[in-house]
Amino acid sequence: MADADARREGGGTRGLAYVRASAVLARLRDRWTGSLRDRLRRTRAGAGLAVQAGLAAALAWWVADELLRVPQPVFAPISAVIALAASVGQRLRRTIELIVGVSLGVLVGDILIYLVGTGWWQLGLIVVLSIVAAVLLGGSPAVMVQSAATAVLIVTLSPAVENLEFPRFLAALIGGAVSVVVTAVLLPLNPLRIINRAASPALKLLAAQLDATVDALRGRDAAAAQAALDRLRANKPEMGAFGEAVQAAQEASTLSPVRWGNRQGPVGRYARAVEPVDRASRNSGTLIRRSVTLIEDGEPIPEAMIAAVSVLAKAVRVLHREFTTADEPDEAREVALRAVRHAGDAYRAGVGFSGAVVVAQVRTTASDLLVAAGMEQEEANRLIRRAFGSFRTR
Repeated sequence: MADADARREGGGTRGLAYVRASAVLARLRDRWTGSLRDRLRRTRAGAGLAVQAGLAAALAWWVADELLRVPQPVFAPISAVIALAASVGQRLRRTIELIVGVSLGVLVGDILIYLVGTGWWQLGLIVVLSIVAAVLLGGSPAVMVQSAATAVLIVTLSPAVENLEFPRFLAALIGGAVSVVVTAVLLPLNPLRIINRAASPALKLLAAQLDATVDALRGRDAAAAQAALDRLRANKPEMGAFGEAVQAAQEASTLSPVRWGNRQGPVGRYARAVEPVDRASRNSGTLIRRSVTLIEDGEPIPEAMIAAVSVLAKAVRVLHREFTTADEPDEAREVALRAVRHAGDAYRAGVGFSGAVVVAQVRTTASDLLVAAGMEQEEANRLIRRAFGSFRTR
């Protein structure tokens, strides 16, 4: 219609070209605006890291040059920035491994340059031996990569800067130590922000697959339920990142005086929630698997059962929101118990064998969410039984 109007009003082809050009420009403007917003958001998110890196580089150079008088301490700020940037959100152990990798690469590179000089074949030999040394010391893949990369830097830098062979190893250790002090003590990132970034994918995944199960039950679509089950079963990366982030945040809260108040507050709540959230995911997997079976077997699906799974998904989302805002998760507890009440209604309305398992898994998953929300297991079980009500069927 717009094309026809353009031909009438703008002289045929020229009018059509004008409309199309306007549409292209509008899309480009929208894309640029959205892209600019994204870049500004990423810039704000990375501002803390930028300040940390600048402070770590400056302090590393000052300590190595002014305090310890290391000749040309180029690798002090290099090591500080590499260790800091590569270890954001990682546990202290990982950070130290990265520092060891950088220092090991410097040491191996310096020794071999001293013995065999520099060149293309020396570069290859130094990289190989740096990785072998990291393996012999029991280093992780991160240590091996950092060791090899730093060795490459040593070989390429040596022809331009002379007489730095062994002091560079000391400078690398100084830079790594300064990065730990900056990130853990002087200018730590907000541990709650670290956890939120890592916990969000795990909790969103669980809620999304429960929502997908609701749609599958409503439409009696076994394939859709199976797809939700397959996706939830593949949640190891999300749960692994969640657990690692909690441990990193706990370490940051312990090492940094300015973060001590977080240890028993939001960070402590998150730490206690990792295991019950993992259990909730596994029990939800059982719920979804039995949903597939009950659909395939043609068992009755009371509306209350669909409501129970739907409200269970809502409980996960509310728990995520209250964790993110550092609020006491009171609403998440109430919503989880509401899911159990719907499950009790479904059971009393009449369910088949697999339907009874789905009802039971709603109870179990809700109990896990109550524990994740800070409730003791015995208290959670008592409230679950009360919310479920009588086992008498109609």
